[in-house]
Amino acid sequence: MLLPAVPAPTEILTESNSFHRASNKHSLPGVNGVSTRFTLNPGAEPRELSSDRLHLALGRTYHHRSGYVDINVKMGLVFGLLWLFNIFLEGIHCQGVYAPPTVRIIHSGHACNVEEERYTERVYTIREGETLELACLVSGHPRPQIRWTKTAGSASDRFQDSSVFNETLRITRIQRLQGGRYYCKAENGLGSPAIKSIRVDVYYLDDPIVTVHQSIGEAKEQFYYERTVFLRCMANSNPPVRYSWRRGQEFLSQGSDKGVEIYEPFFTQGETKILKLKNLRPQDYANYSCIASVRNVCGITNKNVLFKLSNKTASPTIKLLVEDPIVVNPGQTVTLVCVTSGGDPTPTLTWVHSADELPKKSVLNGGTLTLPAISIEEAGVYSCVASNNVGNPAKKSTTIVVRGLKKGRFWITPDPYHNDDNIQIGREVKISCQVEATPPEELLFSWLKNGRPLRSSERMVITHTDPEVQPGTTNLDIIDLKFTDFGTYTCVAVLKNGGIPEISIDVNISSTTVPPELTVPRDKSPLVVQEGDTVELQCLVSGKPKPIILWSRADKEVPMPDGGLQTESYDGALRIVNVSREMTGTYRCATSQYNGFNVKPREALVELTVQYPPAVEPLFTEIRQGLGRAFTLNCRMLRAHPSKVLKYEWKLGTRLLTIGQLDQRDETDYHVRALNREGYGEYTCEVTNEAGAGACRFLVTGRAYAPEFYYDTYSALWQNRPRVYGFKLQWTQQNPLSVDRIVAYRLGIKQTGQSRWWEQEIPMEGAIAKGELITHNLTELIKPEAYLVRLTPITRFGEGDSTDRTIRYSAPVNPHLREFQCSFEDEAVCMFTQDKRDDFDWTRHSAATRDTKYTPNTGPSSDRVGSKQGFYMYIETSRPRLEGEKARLLTPTFNVAPKSPYGTVTSSPTYCFGFYYHMYGKHIGALNAYLRQKGQSGADSSVWTLVGNQGDRWKQAKVNIHPTASFQVGTTLWEEQWVINAELRWP
Repeated sequence: MLLPAVPAPTEILTESNSFHRASNKHSLPGVNGVSTRFTLNPGAEPRELSSDRLHLALGRTYHHRSGYVDINVKMGLVFGLLWLFNIFLEGIHCQGVYAPPTVRIIHSGHACNVEEERYTERVYTIREGETLELACLVSGHPRPQIRWTKTAGSASDRFQDSSVFNETLRITRIQRLQGGRYYCKAENGLGSPAIKSIRVDVYYLDDPIVTVHQSIGEAKEQFYYERTVFLRCMANSNPPVRYSWRRGQEFLSQGSDKGVEIYEPFFTQGETKILKLKNLRPQDYANYSCIASVRNVCGITNKNVLFKLSNKTASPTIKLLVEDPIVVNPGQTVTLVCVTSGGDPTPTLTWVHSADELPKKSVLNGGTLTLPAISIEEAGVYSCVASNNVGNPAKKSTTIVVRGLKKGRFWITPDPYHNDDNIQIGREVKISCQVEATPPEELLFSWLKNGRPLRSSERMVITHTDPEVQPGTTNLDIIDLKFTDFGTYTCVAVLKNGGIPEISIDVNISSTTVPPELTVPRDKSPLVVQEGDTVELQCLVSGKPKPIILWSRADKEVPMPDGGLQTESYDGALRIVNVSREMTGTYRCATSQYNGFNVKPREALVELTVQYPPAVEPLFTEIRQGLGRAFTLNCRMLRAHPSKVLKYEWKLGTRLLTIGQLDQRDETDYHVRALNREGYGEYTCEVTNEAGAGACRFLVTGRAYAPEFYYDTYSALWQNRPRVYGFKLQWTQQNPLSVDRIVAYRLGIKQTGQSRWWEQEIPMEGAIAKGELITHNLTELIKPEAYLVRLTPITRFGEGDSTDRTIRYSAPVNPHLREFQCSFEDEAVCMFTQDKRDDFDWTRHSAATRDTKYTPNTGPSSDRVGSKQGFYMYIETSRPRLEGEKARLLTPTFNVAPKSPYGTVTSSPTYCFGFYYHMYGKHIGALNAYLRQKGQSGADSSVWTLVGNQGDRWKQAKVNIHPTASFQVGTTLWEEQWVINAELRWP
């Protein structure tokens, strides 16, 4: 059974009864201030927060100061007492106001709906193209850092490629791929990070598409009689789309026409609705409309598409008015023409390329594709595709071949029948020449000797079809080499019909033509260099002609500096710029068969050693210390090469402190026994080897850490006079004991947008404790201006780190009402909080989202104004709840009257406590309202009670209360379901 009730809770702080310090300052023109300090202690009284009227109702919220109301529900025979204040001290007994983060996500922007899905997740629904705005409300001290992240979206959606470090996450014109789960994470170094999430569901509806198919093949020209036709309607949407069909003005439904059948294929999961026309009849030739609807969710209107079915309806056919293949030279303009030869409705034509995208400079005009100044890279298959949503699309393709020659190479092969790599008179020698050609069938070779044409003969055998070599290769075999055969042989490659520059390759055959040899100069291996240098690994190549040298790693299979597994060199040298430590190792140089002898490769090895200076930690550390204290600086060596003979020296500024050598150790310490003023400054520890030095740097300073503004001050803003307002500025001091005592704070304040600062000093007496809350009241702030406040601690060392905060004025909703109202419409639920010491929590809900399967015939069917969209708070008292369990909502404590500036009570009025309640169910017990006053522990007095089922309707109750001290109002109910909306006001 459900127990709906009042607003959700807010965190309440307590302060000690005695203030350590108070001082009045009036040095700022237009800005006055009063400073106090207090520490949050166990057992302290709740802080008094004044109000003239408390109103717990569905409506606007007026936070006029603050109060404390306990909504306490207990199942059983006894009432739950209102012991409240201790819950706020859990986990912070020794930490002052320091508290781990809490986080809550609220929404604004253009949400269609926000639902609570059975206590497991929150779903934020938004229309595609609208603005998503999620705010992460945090509490905790120090101020938590906020980070937004996203999961459960498309892999292509990188959430702006980063996390968002703002309290508000805003996405304008949100797209469907940006739906998913968004997480807000808050952390401030205390306890575990606080994480909340919300699932964003993006709603959309695309235009529907109708496609037409036949049951027995596809007609070549038109749809004949006695054929079954399928009209398939499909639209992308979220939520799932609902389809309806209309023929002319007639809506079609299953069974309305024997010749019509409407169904959804099971494999489409509701994405498709098919209209089946069985054995086409004359009346079936008509205009068909498919209407796609998502039932107007998020204001998304229905979309429809019209298809005209006639006896001329046919799938598309096309013709290409070009050859296949099309062979062109680079730089020519190519025009591809595609025309439709059939199809009704008229097909649309488009061109696609085998490389997925058409060239950027291409021009598409209907079925005509123009490729100006075509290049070799733009060659490939181009396809024309015609579609009219009838049958299958028609597709025809042609291939564009761009003519060209590239990569001319040669090699010399000695007589294979002799175990000798040299060329000798009387033996055979073969010269091979290779060229890449497009198209390969147009490639033509010719040979020259000393510039004269050479024809194939018995001793000079020219072949172009050697099966042992790849296409594009020609061979010249010289049988029984003679002295007269010495000379320069030239291989010439051209394409048939010209238009492309030829490639010619010269090969010299003489008595000096010898196979290659590789050697490494003595001083080039092993090679020792410094990291970051430019190094040249050298292999000397002898022989004629000199082949290409291939460099690779010999010790492991890793890429070379240029990224490939091998690097070509024409002079035998491998140059590496900005060499790194990872490049230390063994390198292999080897001859290739290209542009040289086709013999067993020659190899040589080069050892490379890269030295680098020591890597140390920490690179930089700031150390804050007070005078007279001892501390130790530590510098640790992580890695170095060479790692032996490491020296270190400590300096303060330029003054040498100590030197030494790291033998078996990898770290060195420097001790300061008692810090004096001359000991402040930058300490440097340099660790050196042959390659250089690494340095640890320490800045020792007496600067105080920055203050930590306290953002959870309740009712920090108050009204003074019609034209001015005041602000309660609160802060703690970060690590106050790490440096000398803070003697004062410099407070700077200026209006935002202005350049002039006003400053004053706030003196501090005695040491500030960790977690001690310091308060300074700013007055005479001009409405509605915002102010930038800067706070700087001061010690005898000087000024410390500053902290800035912006103070903004926010006018009350109705400044003329002296009342406090509460509402459930806002997710913040008027600053109520859940009691952390109860057994279960209240849940914010509305009749529109109420699930009655657990508690039928109970609970309200709407809020008190009759809206099913209005929210209320409820609890579930049926299973798994047990007798005696409690759920409690908390509000602030209320003072009986406003206080004067001197803390005296000026009046003690009567309050009217009014509320709306809903008590409906079989086992309704008693609903009670209690009054508890400060200083009267255990004396909670009942001010109102009601017993039994009051029917399925909202009712109002009012009662006058007469507190004489700060008070709380609590309500308690036995069993069943109820809702209460209450108000407190002047009678």
